[in-house]
Formats: sequence, C-alpha cells, structure tokens
Amino acid sequence: MAEVDLAEKLSERLRKAVPDLERLNRYYEGEQPLSYMHPELLKELQGRVRQLVINWPRLVVDSLEERLDVEGFRLGDAVDERMWQWWQANGLDLASQQAHVEALAMRRSFAIVGSNPDDHEVPLVTVESPLQVIARRDPATRRVQSAVKVWSDEDEREYVTLYLPDVTIWYEGSAETGRLAETGRDEHGLGRVPVVPIVNRGRILQADGVSELADVIPISDAACKIATDMMIGADFNAIPRTIAMGMTEQDFTDRDGNPVSKWEKIAGRIWAVTSAPGEAEVKQLPAADLRNFHDTINTLARLVASIAGLPPHYFGWSDANPASADAIRSAETRLVKRAERRQRGFGEAWEEVMRLCFLVADGELPANAARMETVWRDPATPTTAAAADALAKLKDSLEIPAQALWEKVPGVTQEEVRRWKAAADAERNAAARAQATAFGLDVVDRADGVA
Repeated sequence: MAEVDLAEKLSERLRKAVPDLERLNRYYEGEQPLSYMHPELLKELQGRVRQLVINWPRLVVDSLEERLDVEGFRLGDAVDERMWQWWQANGLDLASQQAHVEALAMRRSFAIVGSNPDDHEVPLVTVESPLQVIARRDPATRRVQSAVKVWSDEDEREYVTLYLPDVTIWYEGSAETGRLAETGRDEHGLGRVPVVPIVNRGRILQADGVSELADVIPISDAACKIATDMMIGADFNAIPRTIAMGMTEQDFTDRDGNPVSKWEKIAGRIWAVTSAPGEAEVKQLPAADLRNFHDTINTLARLVASIAGLPPHYFGWSDANPASADAIRSAETRLVKRAERRQRGFGEAWEEVMRLCFLVADGELPANAARMETVWRDPATPTTAAAADALAKLKDSLEIPAQALWEKVPGVTQEEVRRWKAAADAERNAAARAQATAFGLDVVDRADGVA
C-alpha cells in the first residue's frame, strides 16, 4: 500500500473512532446529556430543567490516577539518571499524569518520540490524545506497525503525520484534490514506529484498551436522573402546595391579563380544579418527603463503589466514630491493587518510550535494555511511622543495606535519592581523608571525586 493511501486509511479509522471517544470524554468532563427522561417530557418542561450532574466518572478516574506517579527508571541493577534527565527535560511529571487520565477515561493515550531540534542529546517526547492519534498493530506481535496523528488549524486545514518504522512523513490536506499532499519527511531509520500506545486494561482481543467508565456510565446516568428529579421535586413539592377549587383556566392570567400555560400554573405552585359555581375553596397540602431520592442515590453510589473498588469515605459516607488508619488502609485495599495493575501496564509503555529515546539519542539500545523497569511511587497511603517501621525491619531482619532502601521511602524522588547518595559519598570520603591524614598519608583528589 502506498504511504499516502495508508495515511488516508488510518485517518479514516481515527474519524470513525472519535465519536465514541468524545462520548467518554464528555462523561469525564460532566457534560453528558440527561438520560432516562422521555423526550416529550423534556419538551414540555420548556427548558426549565437543568440537569444536576453527579460526576462519579471523574471520581473513578481521578481516584486511580492520583496513585500513579512515576519516580524514575531502573536499568539493570541501578537507577539510570540519564533517562530521568530526559523525563524531566520533557516535563513528563505533568504530561504523564495527563496521559494516564486520557487512558483511564478514553481507553488509551499515546507518547511520540522524536529528535529535539533545540538539544540533540535530549530526545523530544510528547503526550498525545486518542482523539488525534491512532495506531495499527501487527496481529502476530502486537507491536505498532504504523500510526497517524491528525489535527486541524484555526482555518480548518487538516494536517496528517504518518509514522512508520524507518520514516516519518508529513502531509497537508489539499482543497483542490481532496487528498493529502506530502510536505516533508524524516528518514530516521529507527527500525521502530516512534509512537507508543499507553493502554488501559488492554485485552488479547481488545488491544486498544477499555475505559474505566464503561461500567460506571449507566449508573451515573441513573444518579443524574434521580438527582434532577429530586431538584424538580424540591422545586414543586418540597414546600406546601395550594389547591384552588371552583376556578377555571381563565381565572389564571399574568400581570398583563394574558392566559398562562398549565406549566406556568404548576410552577406557581397552585393546582386548580373546576367546581360548581359559588363553591370556590382554597386548601393547602403538606410538603413532600424527598428521602426516597436520597436513598436511591446512596444505593447507586454503593454500586459505583463496589464496581470501581472505591472506599466509602470517597463518597462522603462516615460513621459517628472516625475511622482508624488501619481501617482506612483496609478499605483502600482494592483500590491499591487496581492502581498496581495499572502501574504494570502503563510501566511497559513508559519503558518503550525510554527505549525509543535511546535509539534517537544513541542510535542503539543499551545491552540490558530488556531489563528496564519503571520505578513507581507506592500507591498505598502508609503513615510515616508505619513506613519507617517497615524499612527498619527490612534492614535489620534481612540485612538489606540502608542505602538500598532509600528509594522505598514514601514520597522520595530520584533527585532526592541522588543527593542523599552524593552526601553519603562525601561523608565517606571525608572520613577516609581524615583517617589517612592521621596516619601521615598524602591524599590525592581524583577526577571522579573519590579520595
């Protein structure tokens, strides 16, 4: 297949995938339409009802994403500072969070690696939305065979970039021919497509992933409908109702004497019925009890909690007695395990990104590239005392060197570990220098900073 034909074919696949991805994005943003309400009723309401959105989809996604923090990369037995330098130079602390949110909500996101025109030693890594990028995989190896990015400028002119194992080609839409016209190419010769899918919950026959919102959307729709009904009920039934008997529709007019609609009479909180002449009567009904709405919403919230593995306090449930730290950790067990599963899948993608960075920067992979690992922050929430106690036991009972445990300190970054190691080396060098001087030995400084 010609390159331009492949670019157009993948672009068409992307256009077909976008509507469903946009639907998932609307649910994450809390912009979904009101469901479970008859269209005729919506028409009768004349725009008076605005949906009350309970945005549980965002809660489900953000609760997982908040526990997915990359803290470094390990190559073989050591933490590799060069990869962490690339990570920081590309602002991936923030961009990785955005990629994880996109993948959790819309099944997948992408990272694209290329040469950096401003610094040839630091590859350029960008994070991309599935609304603009799509990849085609080899059905046997499941590796990416080709990919495209499609976007438009403010003048609605379409641009397409085709990524292949050895070349990247840029196209621009032609208004005259209706086809893509090549505007440039980069013969990079990497041997790999520089596009990495970051897939959420990929399956054997669903390699493009599954959204965390898939099971939550129907329940969220029901909750928004019940909450909206509750607001309507509060508007018309939460205060006492007045009944006027012995009146006709002509008795209800606006300030200019014009007849008002039935809905406006209802909105005025007056129910009227006709009666025999001279028998006009006004009565008042008690306000309605809205607890049935509250109970239904609580039931739906429990369903979401069970599906998404979220602890009760995420939904605002609380007992009279505050939960202990052990109780909170126990309630978060499923959420922590789900976060660890996402770390494993997303970690594979970030490791492939770093391998591509080596190919761009050095033209080859390091010998131990297959042993690369992503270092993640602990997705659990241990207290400082509990973490310190656990590390002390590891050191004493298993005789693990203290320095080897620094990376496991909750919240510590690779940069902090590097500074700690540098400080420890400086202390050892100073002690060795003092001891050598005490014995009358000359100390020679070496280029690597070790005495």
